[in-house]
Amino acid sequence: MKHAIPQRYAIPHRYATRPGLYFTEDGGADVIVRSETADQVWLCIYEKVDQPTAFFNDAIRIFDDSATPFINEIHEHAVCTRIIEPMYVRETLFRMDGPNYGLWYVHLPKAWDGMRYAYRVDGAWDPSKGLRFNPYKLMLDPYGKGIDGRMKLSPAAFSYQCDVSEDGKVRGSAFGPMSTVDALGNMPVSVAIDDRDKTKHDADPSHPHVPWSKTVLYELHVKGFTANAPWLPKELRGTYAGLAHPTTLSYLQSLGVTSIELLPIQAKQDELFLQERGRHNYWGYSPLSYFSPEPSYATAEAQRKGARAVRDEVIGMVRALHEAGFEVIMDVVYNHTCEGGVEGPTTCWRGLDALSYYRRQKGNIGRLEDTTGCGNTFDFTNTHVVTFAVDSLRYWAKRIGIDGFRFDLGVSLARLDGDFTKHHPFLYALRSDLLLGNLKLIMEPWDLGPQGWRTGGFGMPFSEWNDRFRDTVRRFWITDTQPGAPSGIGMQEMATRLCGSSDLFATEPGRGCVSSINYVSCHDGFTLTDLTRYAVKHNEANGENNIDGSNVNHSANFGVEGPSDDPAIIRKREQAAMNMLGTLMLSLGTPMMLAGDEFGNSQSGNNNAYAQDNDITWLNWDWIYQPRKTMQMHRLETVSRLLSIRKSLGLYHHEEFFTRLTQLGLFKPSSRVQWYLPDGTTPMDRDWFDTTIRSFAMRLLSQDEVDVLIVINGVDEVRRFTLPSDCSWQCDWSSATAVGLRPTPGDRLQRIGKNQALRSNWIMSVSEKDNIHQLLKTVQASLAEQDKLDLLGATTEHADVLFEDDEQAPGVGADAAAHGEAHGPQAYVHGLHGETAHAAQAAAPSGGLHQSGGETAAPRTAPQIRPADAAGTTHAGADVSATISAASTVHGASASARDGGNATVNGSVVWTMPALSISVMRRLQ
Repeated sequence: MKHAIPQRYAIPHRYATRPGLYFTEDGGADVIVRSETADQVWLCIYEKVDQPTAFFNDAIRIFDDSATPFINEIHEHAVCTRIIEPMYVRETLFRMDGPNYGLWYVHLPKAWDGMRYAYRVDGAWDPSKGLRFNPYKLMLDPYGKGIDGRMKLSPAAFSYQCDVSEDGKVRGSAFGPMSTVDALGNMPVSVAIDDRDKTKHDADPSHPHVPWSKTVLYELHVKGFTANAPWLPKELRGTYAGLAHPTTLSYLQSLGVTSIELLPIQAKQDELFLQERGRHNYWGYSPLSYFSPEPSYATAEAQRKGARAVRDEVIGMVRALHEAGFEVIMDVVYNHTCEGGVEGPTTCWRGLDALSYYRRQKGNIGRLEDTTGCGNTFDFTNTHVVTFAVDSLRYWAKRIGIDGFRFDLGVSLARLDGDFTKHHPFLYALRSDLLLGNLKLIMEPWDLGPQGWRTGGFGMPFSEWNDRFRDTVRRFWITDTQPGAPSGIGMQEMATRLCGSSDLFATEPGRGCVSSINYVSCHDGFTLTDLTRYAVKHNEANGENNIDGSNVNHSANFGVEGPSDDPAIIRKREQAAMNMLGTLMLSLGTPMMLAGDEFGNSQSGNNNAYAQDNDITWLNWDWIYQPRKTMQMHRLETVSRLLSIRKSLGLYHHEEFFTRLTQLGLFKPSSRVQWYLPDGTTPMDRDWFDTTIRSFAMRLLSQDEVDVLIVINGVDEVRRFTLPSDCSWQCDWSSATAVGLRPTPGDRLQRIGKNQALRSNWIMSVSEKDNIHQLLKTVQASLAEQDKLDLLGATTEHADVLFEDDEQAPGVGADAAAHGEAHGPQAYVHGLHGETAHAAQAAAPSGGLHQSGGETAAPRTAPQIRPADAAGTTHAGADVSATISAASTVHGASASARDGGNATVNGSVVWTMPALSISVMRRLQ
């Protein structure tokens, strides 16, 4: 018969309704853990042997050579202790009181910041029924705020009897006998952090709270972003502190993004199959603890000091980002844990209460339901699992300062009885929470379960990754432009995505385009550059025979697989990349870009680099200190200018654009968008469904701001567009400028000369008096030693390759000038309003397409304008990139061709647009 727990170890101070470790005023702590099906739970405290224990008076010492088995002895004593000499550690076990409504309690009379602890749990061993209690194994505290140690691949990590062979394979049956190998020394433990000080957060800066309509997300990996950063001292590279460094923050500000979306920074553990192969989970989508930050991203000094120092470094990073004006969005993984399937290790939830935490197969309760592809799925039909996730999110938001969360495989979090519902209790808990409900909440709207694709299905207030936008933009600008490719994406589909995908997101009053997280590339898949370099994936480095990763990438290599030194191919690729980024930033919705895409980062064709913690995934910054302007520098300038233009345009700052009310014709008195074909006419019904029509313009109208015209030339020919003639227009940005061409009034393009385009290089303006001068010299010396300084190669190409020395820019021939004459200055049609607008919208099947007149528009009497085979006319498929000449020449225009920046032909405003380009035009006041 076991002895009663002494009164001093009862809970005298409070009745906790939440699990966790809570420091108390008497110098101790209340400790609570949930296990609804265990027979007994122990709290285990770990101390150094050469230090006096705080629990000497009450603890009964037990010995390893005792005739009574260890497990039996700990049942007999309320408090017992043992010394494990090989590890130089003392373990003191406190038998907990419970279960009381599923909770187990103990009060420690002495507790301290940095205290290392874990749980042991005893109960039934019946794997066929999902019961796997094993008191020989150590369980992390699910609510533990710090973590110490790593799992070692050994039989001690598994609750069932097994062996680890010489080749690293685990051999044994998960449904066999219980293991009696003690896990101590082979598994991580929790670390207590005393954060009772209510004044420590008073110095926190105000959170930026960037409105959704102004948000530009930037997805990065804490380690990979700075692991190779030459501006950082080596001890800061790849760390939280490195991301918080002033130079890093300055770079991010110069780029122009607003919100930093971090790949998971919660403590992680490599999956079993990776450990068996000696590999590591680099991305971090394998959570070990939902309250503890990942220690390996902290500086070596912080890791040496312990869990509190690691957490302080994370808080410092968040504060620094806030002070620089950035929001911090954290990628979180609540759909599964690192324990994997039943064959996986036992680290926490499986050993505490597997029946409550994990979903089970209905026909075989001993097996886990897996809609994540990772072996297990958290059971969000259990109220306590929902509470656990919400508590964790609140901790990161309140204590760490996180501004929002992106939920990995969000559909798995919203399944009731296996089926997805936007009315799931977890989603309601998030939206109704006073803290979380006011943060940015982003869902990855798919999983591997039945009917797992749910883009647009989450409702308010959630935003969602929009894979339809991703695939549409890739196909339109890459695969559909390849020689011999059939017509795929036409005007109707592109217009829908440009307008914020109202077919997916205008699902309820108040929900509109800002709920669409538009993206072209992310951590999972090809980088933007690799989309234009590789027709197929190249994941051989992953060690899975190149069968992992998606086979559907909508990518192309433009004639050569991998890097190329052919200037024509390089220019095609660069313009294709700028077309995709341009579409991303000029579309309604919330844009997200992948770190490194702004300067052409490549992963050598690996589209599933989850286990590549090396130079494949670490950003390469060699280009940034080169003495001559590189392609990377040029792209960065082009992208930064694009982001600045988006920020300056108030039309993108309207959250009401294309909500359900606009579909009903109730939100605005008139249409906010008009559509034009190149000849200036309004598309008819048949045009929307004609996938061969790939050139058009979208006008975003405003009563009190500057109108914007997005001009898309999706064909491999230079084209002249007749623009709305009620005003003058100027071109603010064009994807073609990346390769030396600029849209101009008239029938010829402006060529950008090399000298003007490449004359600026920030390094040339660095004075010897500048603080950065010495760093610049040090980095360049290091690059020279590695033969990486001023090289023309695949990684540091000079920007010269993007430009041509050609005095005559491509244009449309003399016959093209006649084609625009059939249309007068009033070739545009004002927007409809009320029910008429709603009816016109129905002509284009995607809900957000407002047509200006539909079939009632005047018929098009002139053929579509195509370039003539005249001197100076080239095709985008050929090499048309170059650099800026100081002046442009307008051909085919009347004597009054220049009128407020426009050229006119018989009263029509005409501009020539480069082949395969997207441009943004601003109305001149």
